[in-house]
Amino acid sequence: MSADGDAAEETAFVRTYALTRGRTRPRHLLGVDTVLDAGPGRPGPGQVEECEEILALCWEHRRSVAELAGRLGRPVTAVKILVSDLLDAHALVISVTDAYATSDEDADADADERPNPHLLAALAAGLKRKWPDAVTYAQAG
Repeated sequence: MSADGDAAEETAFVRTYALTRGRTRPRHLLGVDTVLDAGPGRPGPGQVEECEEILALCWEHRRSVAELAGRLGRPVTAVKILVSDLLDAHALVISVTDAYATSDEDADADADERPNPHLLAALAAGLKRKWPDAVTYAQAG
């Protein structure tokens, strides 16, 4: 690789590191297919400009984490970290939709039958963080 290619790769790495403030993991359990909606909150004053871009995209319509990463041209992990920050600020919300419903009446009627797997995964992750020993007790009982 040329010296210019090495420099460009190094600059992209440093920019991603600065973008996430050195963090390597999001605080929320997010999949690449997690769908996000704009929420009522606003990002904090120290948020990077990519957070504003994420919000602008989500104001247009719901977006998945993978789509946001592609549109921003950033690694998925970095976007997950930014999305996690925006979830903490209530600027984004995880869209809880029933993908299998054919109409609004069907969605209401079947909502209790098919829980959203993303919501359940986020709930499980939150419970594990709050009570890490609970899994041991539940499996032992």
